Amino acid sequence: MSIRAAMLALAVTVSSSAFAQTAAANKVIGTWQMMSATVDPGGKNVPAYGEKPNGLLVFTPDMHFVEVLTDADIPRFASHARGEGTDAENRAAMSRSIGFFGTYTVDEKGEFSGNRVEGATFPNWVGSVRTRDDLTLIVDGDHMTERFRRPEGTEIRIEWRRGK
Repeated sequence: MSIRAAMLALAVTVSSSAFAQTAAANKVIGTWQMMSATVDPGGKNVPAYGEKPNGLLVFTPDMHFVEVLTDADIPRFASHARGEGTDAENRAAMSRSIGFFGTYTVDEKGEFSGNRVEGATFPNWVGSVRTRDDLTLIVDGDHMTERFRRPEGTEIRIEWRRGK
């Protein structure tokens, strides 16, 4: 085996080992189902996604995430073609749901430390980076609490349950 091949094999082994250690300690990894979501404008906790919030959050071992949040009571469109909704139908769908994806990081304890949004149904989020200062995810067994603050100061709180 050449020195170059041996170095490459060693590099792959070390990086795979480091990745395995990070993945093993990763507390957020897996699939999470939304239990509740509240918005707190001026001290009032109101449902963020209606009375029947429906959401899924997935953290993959290769440090990607996808989050989709919807209000299960969004009325169906009269047309069965997504691009042919009325202004009112589109407004209801847009204001009562969001989907986004990107990459995330964890610290040496396996706790969430930040994310970067690569795509979103709300285009203003694309390219945004959140750190613990903006977004916290606290895992307690199979329960996770997500908190973040909108730019104008409104706090959002989402409760998640780990999928089985």
